[in-house]
Amino acid sequence: MSIINAGFDPENIEKLKSELKKANRPYKIIPDEENSDEFVNFYFIGMYEGKEVIYDAALYTLRLHHASEVYEIAEHEAAKKFPNFNGISYEEDENGNMLPLTSEQEEVGWFITEMIMEMEEEEAVKVQEFVDIDTHHDFGIGLDAALNVEFIDDKVIKKFIKEFNDDTITLDETMYAFQSEEEDIEGD
Repeated sequence: MSIINAGFDPENIEKLKSELKKANRPYKIIPDEENSDEFVNFYFIGMYEGKEVIYDAALYTLRLHHASEVYEIAEHEAAKKFPNFNGISYEEDENGNMLPLTSEQEEVGWFITEMIMEMEEEEAVKVQEFVDIDTHHDFGIGLDAALNVEFIDDKVIKKFIKEFNDDTITLDETMYAFQSEEEDIEGD
């Protein structure tokens, strides 16, 4: 019998265990340009139905989750208002400079920005901590989680893995709304 999902393959699990032992940490960061201080994609080993498996985890801050939800709703509203809208794509010229948007793209962009500001002001979108597991993931088991922390760092990831594997995670059920952080243009 062949193993369809390589994240369940004992050889791959042993290989990851060896890498983790050498690195002296319970996870391996998956190189991804989206990794930031608010989002980290990583592998770790845990149990599923009594067997070891590799988890492909995406851990992000609740603030980032909120911003994504608000943007998705604003984009949906833009698609309803502008029938030709299929996303705004930014293009660069041969020197790497951003090309100007078309007037329609500009109009859609302003509409989306206004929608976001309105939803944030009215606290129309609220989110809470969660952990979602995808057992039909292409590699191991997919895991998405949002935590109400300022940033995702080594300490947060280690604590999450330990609590997940020990089945001791306690999620905050409070519903939160966030405001976009305005940059201080003037300086101090």
